[in-house]
Amino acid sequence: MAIGPAPVLALLVGTLNTALFVLVRGTAGGQLPLLFVAAVLGAWAGDALGARLGVDVLRIGDFRLLSAVAVAWIGLALVSVVAILGPSRRRL
Repeated sequence: MAIGPAPVLALLVGTLNTALFVLVRGTAGGQLPLLFVAAVLGAWAGDALGARLGVDVLRIGDFRLLSAVAVAWIGLALVSVVAILGPSRRRL
């Protein structure tokens, strides 16, 4: 069984983008697992979307890095917006 480059590179790109996002933001606010999952899935979806649209600006083999990074950041932004707009916990 052979694993293609997309899942492995999506994991690496998602990890790097999550770390960069937390570094820029200063904190994860208790959402680190959600941010990580959103970035990894966004990177994987970005690669697939880049393949579908034919975006080949920056590639690593068959992996479209530019579209993967862009969609990973969209996923990170969506998780942050939902966390801000969502209900907050009340401490009793």
